[in-house]
Amino acid sequence: MMYDTIRHVLKKSVDHYVEVDRNEWILEHCGQCVLNGSQVHWTTEVEDALNKDELPEYCTKLETQLLKTVELVRQRLTKLQSITMGALITIDVHAKDVIKTLVAEKVNNVAAFEWISQLRYYWEKNDCYVKCVQTSFPYGYEYLGNTFRLVITPLTDKCYMTLMGALNLNLGGAPAGPAGTGKTETTKDLAKALSKQCVVFNCSDGMDFIMIGKFFKGLAASGAWACFDEFNRINIEVLSVVAS
Repeated sequence: MMYDTIRHVLKKSVDHYVEVDRNEWILEHCGQCVLNGSQVHWTTEVEDALNKDELPEYCTKLETQLLKTVELVRQRLTKLQSITMGALITIDVHAKDVIKTLVAEKVNNVAAFEWISQLRYYWEKNDCYVKCVQTSFPYGYEYLGNTFRLVITPLTDKCYMTLMGALNLNLGGAPAGPAGTGKTETTKDLAKALSKQCVVFNCSDGMDFIMIGKFFKGLAASGAWACFDEFNRINIEVLSVVAS
């Protein structure tokens, strides 16, 4: 029922987008639909601009749109609306930066790597799909509520691309790096982008194979994602079970 409801409201917001002014649309719909609905339209508009060779004009349009959105922030908003605005502006700024890069690189083809390496949202066959390079992933329709989103850096983009590629091959991903660099946050944010429930679990040397077995049973039953934090702490005998 949850999936059906979210699919219904998302479809409604995507259809409504073209009928009214964007600022009015933002305040009328709930957070999750605003973020994903605007990305569905952004993808369509960028591909139109690429086909018509009008990318510099579209870049100017995005800048104007962003300034109009910022005007909305100065008004009196409810707490929920201001959270939505924060997340939306984070995504909009990244969207504008992507187009600036495409203009600078003189990209004029929809199949160019600079464009397909981004997370792109399509409404196809009455369903939402998230695509990245060769991967096409059905949107999860998990109820995530109104949440903040991560600022997207070139490293985050690389991480998304790698993880999406791994998912396509039915593999997992293991971002490695120093403490506090955002490995867990990036994984959680990708789950938000694909609307999947992400269960973060902090591993310790007390974990045994029975515990891992239970964990996987739950994941298989719910279709959620798991993020095993501090994975290197697990005993080597248990790690071999996870790997197999």
